[in-house]
Amino acid sequence: MEITVIAEGNDGDLHPVTSQLVGASSRIGDSVTVLCPGGWGSAEAASIPGVSKVISIEGACFDTYDCRIWSKAISPLANGDLVVAAASPTGREICATIAATRSIPVLQDLTGLEEGIVATRPIFSGKAVEECSIALPCAISLRANAFEASQGEGMAEISTVNVDSDVSISVREALAKANERLDVSEANIVISGGRGMGDPGNFSHLYEIADEIGAAVGASRAAVDTWEEIPHSMQVGQTGKTVAPSLYIAVGISGAIQHLAGMRTSKYIVAINKDPDAPIFGVSDYGIVATWEEALPVLKEELCRLSN
Repeated sequence: MEITVIAEGNDGDLHPVTSQLVGASSRIGDSVTVLCPGGWGSAEAASIPGVSKVISIEGACFDTYDCRIWSKAISPLANGDLVVAAASPTGREICATIAATRSIPVLQDLTGLEEGIVATRPIFSGKAVEECSIALPCAISLRANAFEASQGEGMAEISTVNVDSDVSISVREALAKANERLDVSEANIVISGGRGMGDPGNFSHLYEIADEIGAAVGASRAAVDTWEEIPHSMQVGQTGKTVAPSLYIAVGISGAIQHLAGMRTSKYIVAINKDPDAPIFGVSDYGIVATWEEALPVLKEELCRLSN
């Protein structure tokens, strides 16, 4: 069985979880190929025992993360019977997109993998463990620190593939950069919307405010899970991104515990929710009991006045 491992990067280096992915894969596969997006950590990946081959995928398209662009570059090379990625936000997204591109099933967040191939993963917030058999071909993501890292020294060959010659990828990257917005994890002001916004199209009101005051737009897990138009990269929370801006504005977010875990360290928190008993008010410095339709126009006017 041929296995393709998508290496996990960490600020231009190879993330330690990659060795764990190889360790799990080499136990069940005959051949393990590691793909290194952006070429990062290819030499280090080649030294991991159990790796048969490393493909360094280079190109300017990897300068900025965009799932569609990265997956388009990686997918033609991820042709193993089993495609393995880390169960990180980036890894899960790329794994699912490649699976969709190849029209194969995907299993996420596995904590066990045995010959056969039998996989296990937690369900119901960890209250139960699901065991299932995997039919090949398939794409899977493995939880970090759930598998032993491959030990010792290896010496795999390294091949380099440059995707800059693909004009469509270059054009997509240029368009992505032209429309690039602040990332929620880096912004000093974050305005997030939840399912209480009613429709993904209503997030345009949040973007209008964000553009005026230099903020980033985030979302709750409920919004991300409900609407395909709201990408996972916007999610703030325990399973998304942790933020600590000077000002966090929560609009139509009830305040589930996993969301609070990702934003409660913000310096000031402003919550807008029509439910006076919403948990979000328990951590907010300022609370507005109103619908977003009533509150946002007033908030926008006041914030724009303060920013000018």
